[in-house]
Amino acid sequence: MMHTTSLKKKNLIAQWAFDTRPILGRLHLWLEDVGIEWIKGGTDDELNDSISFVDHRTERMLAMTSAVTALGTRLFGRFGEGAGLEKEELNLVKKDADAISAYAMSESLWYLSRTLPENHAVMVCLGEGLMPKAGETSEMGANPLLGFGRIYARPGVAKFLERCVLKLINDKAYTWEDFRHAVALKDITVWGAAIDTLENTSRFAKGKETGPLTVLHLFDQPLAITDQYEGYIGTLVLPRPIVETAANDSLLVNYFTPREKIVDAIKMTYPGIKPDHIHVWTLQGKSREKRIGKLWQQWRKAGAHLVDENFILPTGFNPFTDSGTYAPTFAVKAWQDNNNETHLFLVDGYAASAEAIQAASLASILDIEVSMAVLSSKFALTFDKDAASMKLNPDAENFSLCMKKDILEENVDDAFIESYRESILMARNAGIPLKKRTLSADDLISEKKWRAIATSGYILSDPYSGHPGVSKISENTFSVTVRMSSETADKKITFALRLLETHDESKLIFSPLLNRFLKGEDFKTRAVKISDSGRIRNELQTLCTEALEYYGDKVFLEFEKIPKATISRKEQIMLKEILLWYKTNYPIWFEWLELK
Repeated sequence: MMHTTSLKKKNLIAQWAFDTRPILGRLHLWLEDVGIEWIKGGTDDELNDSISFVDHRTERMLAMTSAVTALGTRLFGRFGEGAGLEKEELNLVKKDADAISAYAMSESLWYLSRTLPENHAVMVCLGEGLMPKAGETSEMGANPLLGFGRIYARPGVAKFLERCVLKLINDKAYTWEDFRHAVALKDITVWGAAIDTLENTSRFAKGKETGPLTVLHLFDQPLAITDQYEGYIGTLVLPRPIVETAANDSLLVNYFTPREKIVDAIKMTYPGIKPDHIHVWTLQGKSREKRIGKLWQQWRKAGAHLVDENFILPTGFNPFTDSGTYAPTFAVKAWQDNNNETHLFLVDGYAASAEAIQAASLASILDIEVSMAVLSSKFALTFDKDAASMKLNPDAENFSLCMKKDILEENVDDAFIESYRESILMARNAGIPLKKRTLSADDLISEKKWRAIATSGYILSDPYSGHPGVSKISENTFSVTVRMSSETADKKITFALRLLETHDESKLIFSPLLNRFLKGEDFKTRAVKISDSGRIRNELQTLCTEALEYYGDKVFLEFEKIPKATISRKEQIMLKEILLWYKTNYPIWFEWLELK
């Protein structure tokens, strides 16, 4: 029996190592062990354990992508180095962490794409990092990210899709339907992705013990989005039985339903539940009070409990409410305590767009309902008035009058009103539905029948699931936990990964070329490969996407558009020197790049 068990284990490790060898080889890692624990569903044959629309090999590559991103970020992302720093210095630490995570995931997806069928592609539709979050300011610039239009596929497919994406961005006459038609004519299968390579970046940079993770959602079709977009979306996440019970009693439960009525629906669904056993997770803090303070008041008035950091989750962990709206979605459910009393955990408030849509796509996986409403980028109005502002016509001559008459509560200047117009235009140009009062995941996906696979790599321990973060096993070997969920099943995968190089050499392997050069590595004496051209193009798209303009086959980098907080003026001078050197010495390889 021991021999059989041992042989099965060896076969499992060997199969995973074989299937994921492109990623392991690229990052100089050795797979020592792999273990699978089924949360939902399962199989007797661990070598035949696919739970999604992709094949076994691709699914394992997706899991490994999340694992190596979590590992590289934890080891080389300057964890905890921002503790006690002023905002500007802290932001630089955060950007270095985001750069490592985005680079590790991007490289992994590139190598994954080389194993896809020839007519398949992964297209990033939503990414996290364009928009300043609470406590940040606009001059901090975009964080390194994988955003809209990034294509991972074989060269011919990738070039075709990149041309289509550029049309979506630059040609307003080229619509989403045109894009779909062009893809169909070429018989290309596009899988859409929503990515947050490092959620809870601030907590990571400050050295908090829990929270940071990497999130990758893959859909069996692209999301119906036509431009880079990151905004705020109101979200209410409830167990599905509550919404269904309310509907049977002719009560509509969505994001705008008064919370007192939602409490009534909860009591109908879970008879005897005490109001203070309704635990509401919501972002908190002074910066959020204007937007969702009204929701806090409604829950408190109904007797519900607003979750704070003193609350103990069923996992035994304490939650946090300063950031991180995605992971709590996995904890939305009812449970019985030691006294057989019913408790309920739910999520309310708002989230950044990628996190909100990722959470919404978990609805069928976790048996929850997620109601969403598009919000502006401003935090000056209550959630309901803010959502109403996003329904106005930004082209209307009386836009300003409508804002002042129907939305605003006090006199404001024209610049303030214009900022709301810009929020509406940004959402509309990206194809975000604005006419409907509330949204679900279906509204962002053109074909209403869709499938998704959700993969999370835990950089540090996750309070909501209890899954551990990256931990050290021995000198160069680390344990990494990944959760992979679909409608079919839900599983926890634990890897033991060993660095094949020294810590310093591995840090170079996990670091973007441009980051290495900006931190002092001599680019003139390093051996240059033709792949450097693609790597540098990819890194520019990740590090300073807002400073790039695309015209035909050319990419123009406008240094004036790179915020100093993203890349300092001194580093910008160095970056220009690096890119000019490459263009001068390797003009054919870098013909695509123009500097302005």
